[in-house]
Amino acid sequence: MSKRRRKVLPQEPVRCAIETLSHDGRGIARQEGKTQFVDGALPGETVMAKMVSSRRKFDELRTLEVLEPVPERQAPPCEYADLCGGCSLQHMSGDAQIRFKEDTLREHFAHFGGIEPEHWEAPMRSERTTGYRRKARLGVRYVRARASVLVGFREKRNNFLTDIDRCVVLDPRIGERITPLRELLQGLDAYDRIAQVEVACGDDAAALVFRNMEALSERDRNRLIDFGQAHDLHIYLQPKGPDTVHRIWPASGDASEERLDYRLEAFDLTLRFHPMDFTQVNADINRAMINRAVDWLDVQPGERVLDLFCGLGNFTLPLARRGGQVVGVEGDEAMVRRGRENARLNGLDNVTFYGADLQGDFTREPWAREGFDKILIDPPRSGAEDVCRYLTAFGARRIVYVSCNPATLARDAGVMVRNGYRLVRAGVMDMFPHTTHVESIALFERANH
Repeated sequence: MSKRRRKVLPQEPVRCAIETLSHDGRGIARQEGKTQFVDGALPGETVMAKMVSSRRKFDELRTLEVLEPVPERQAPPCEYADLCGGCSLQHMSGDAQIRFKEDTLREHFAHFGGIEPEHWEAPMRSERTTGYRRKARLGVRYVRARASVLVGFREKRNNFLTDIDRCVVLDPRIGERITPLRELLQGLDAYDRIAQVEVACGDDAAALVFRNMEALSERDRNRLIDFGQAHDLHIYLQPKGPDTVHRIWPASGDASEERLDYRLEAFDLTLRFHPMDFTQVNADINRAMINRAVDWLDVQPGERVLDLFCGLGNFTLPLARRGGQVVGVEGDEAMVRRGRENARLNGLDNVTFYGADLQGDFTREPWAREGFDKILIDPPRSGAEDVCRYLTAFGARRIVYVSCNPATLARDAGVMVRNGYRLVRAGVMDMFPHTTHVESIALFERANH
């Protein structure tokens, strides 16, 4: 049987009239009834674009020239924006990005839940749209043909790494040091055996976690330590799985010292975390998000509050500062331990943390039997459809839902509304400027309350 020939793509640029924007930030045009997804194009524009992929139902293209720009177009703050897949909306003004994210949330509420909030909250924004990102995973690849190491994010629509010297969205402690980091890796004996570098930043310190696929030579370890000293960075190695991550600079014989931290001044809290722990990437939006969630729940003395998918206590501990009895529940036992550690650190004795499988019915767990007056839920991208069915059994007066996926929020909101709750407020939060990622927050109240 002969191999199927790859379709030869047209080499001549194609003229595209952009009608709207897809949820992943690409312009959508139509040519003879066939859909065209065009990277780097905005609604209302006419562009010349190059075909990069052709399928039966749609084509994929990349903008070469903007013939008729719209006012929403801006010069990207990053010189690599056209190629790098780390961001996809840098060519769109900040106001237009927010409108796009609000429209995305509205469409998902209408499509998946068939509902709309009683009140749309003003979008939560930060003055900083660059240098905000405190967590990231940098790819590392040795390119034999170039005899050089690349460090960066994948290019758009493929697995190649973008050759960058800096990253304007990363925290400057890392984003402005991509070149020296690449030079460091290039000079290692293990230059072709480092798979990735995890980035984690706290308020006062930043860390790099090097995924070394083989044991490093003493020379390489010393070079990494020297780099940490020179740039005031914590240095970690990960020889195998996540449980093998360990710090080599600053030196410490106590794993409990392997922590970064961030402050929540409004609540007089310091939260400590390991570089591999989940934390929010945008410190400014995180603080504003916590303030809004706590205000919406309006915890009163004597009330019992449940925080599901609580992580290391990002919402749990601020809620505990407002009084009442707070229960934080998380499926990851390491994060449960971190939550308890942070409660002790901040002298809070009205909060308890439990580990539990949140995919099943948890309403009969010992910590759940007394019920709850208020609930906060911050699930992963897959949402919490089953959890929401169980939540309604508690009869809580208010539920705040923090979401990183508008589709699953809308679906779960439908579950809540069908089970006796009103969707009172909802709005987007610009946790990831210049990307299509939509973070949102919603308030539900018991319908008979």
